Amino acid sequence: MAELTTLMRELRDDETAKVVVFASADPEFFLAHVDMTLVDDADAVADPTAGAPDGLNVFQALGEALRTAPQVTIVKLAGLARGGGAEFVAAADLAFAAIGPAGLGQIETLGGIVPGGGGTQYLLHRTGRNRALEIVLGADLFDAETAERYGWINRALPADELDSFVDRLARNIADLPEGTVAAVKSALPAYDLSAGMLREHNAWASQFARPAADKLFRAALAAGAQTRDGERNLEELFRPAGR
Repeated sequence: MAELTTLMRELRDDETAKVVVFASADPEFFLAHVDMTLVDDADAVADPTAGAPDGLNVFQALGEALRTAPQVTIVKLAGLARGGGAEFVAAADLAFAAIGPAGLGQIETLGGIVPGGGGTQYLLHRTGRNRALEIVLGADLFDAETAERYGWINRALPADELDSFVDRLARNIADLPEGTVAAVKSALPAYDLSAGMLREHNAWASQFARPAADKLFRAALAAGAQTRDGERNLEELFRPAGR
C-alpha cells in the first residue's frame, strides 16, 4: 500500500503521463485482500486514519488517489481480486477482465466486517444499491461476465484478447492531443464520496472491533487463507462448511 501510494503521488505530478495500466505478473491473482495477520498487530489498526487525508482511512486514501488521478487509470484483470484488491479495481477509471480466469469478490462480511477501502461507495455508484448489497452481503466470487453485466467492470473479454484490447485503448488515449484527457476528466468528474467514505469507515471500524472479526480471521488463516491453495477458493474456506 505504501509503495502504491507513493506511485500515485508521483504520477499526480507527472505531466507527461496520460494513461496508467495496472496488471499483475501473477497469472492467478491480480491483487489480494488485506493481510489478515493484522489481527496480531495492534499498531496496524490502532489508528487507520493516521497519515491519510482528512475524512479517509489509509485504505480509502489509496483508492481515492487512484480514482482522482489526473491520468486515465486502467485495470487489466486476468486473475482474482478480492477485498481491497476488488476495491482497487473499482476505484480505477476503467477495468477490463478476462473471461475465465478473472474473478472479483468483496469478501469482508465473511470475516464479520464491511469493505473499508471505498468498496461500498464504488459499488453503489457502479452497480446500484441492490446489486451492491448482493455483492457485499452475498460475498461470492463474481466472474468477469457477471461483473460486466452488473457494471462492476467496463467489459469482459476473451482471455487471449485482453492484452491487445487494453494495449490498443491505452495507446489511443495516450495519442490524444495535449489537454484532451484533462478536459474530458474535468467534464466527467469523479463523484464526491466524502460523506459516504466516512459512513463506510465508521461501519468498518465498529465491526472490526467486535470479537467475531478476530475469531473469523484466525479461523480462516488456520484453514489455509493466504496460501495459494486457500486463496483459490477463499469464499468457501471462510464459510463454516469449508473450515
